Amino acid sequence: MFKKYLLSLLLSVGLLSPALAEDINPVVVMTTSAGVIELELMPKQAPQTVANFLRYVENDFFPGTIFHRVIDNFMIQGGGFSVDMERKDTLPPVSNESTNGLPNMRGTIAMARTNDPNSATSQFFINLKNNDFLNAKGQRPGYAVFGKIVNGMDVLTQIGHVQTGKQGPYKDVPVEPIVIQSVVLK
Repeated sequence: MFKKYLLSLLLSVGLLSPALAEDINPVVVMTTSAGVIELELMPKQAPQTVANFLRYVENDFFPGTIFHRVIDNFMIQGGGFSVDMERKDTLPPVSNESTNGLPNMRGTIAMARTNDPNSATSQFFINLKNNDFLNAKGQRPGYAVFGKIVNGMDVLTQIGHVQTGKQGPYKDVPVEPIVIQSVVLK
């Protein structure tokens, strides 16, 4: 909130040009039951994906959702299920922006999707390691990276090491839920 106010103030008094303001990437603070992760979003490379994610943030969609899929040495996935493993209603899917030049590297956030490349809605994952096989290659679409962790890699690592099991039809579910308590624009 303060960052938005400061940008508006600096723009209004002419101390910051609109072009420079556009170069400042938004940062979101994700508070979880395991700790805080700050993510810098990349709207120049993934404009539709970032806009989609920020709509969910503005609509207060993520609080109460969990990291429902954790695979150590791969990724942590969240943003779609409640603690009771009930799937939340989502907005329409966005177009896949996996050819944006951002690779699936450790600490990057990308959109989860089905086999349909253009099916991403609210679910995202954060890479626990470099996952080159998730990148677009030739005509094969990948998983669209749209940001990176700028603070909280220790929290990412901690979540990646939690004990998981099966819950209903779902595998790799943390035994102790990792709850997303809030996601706010910094």
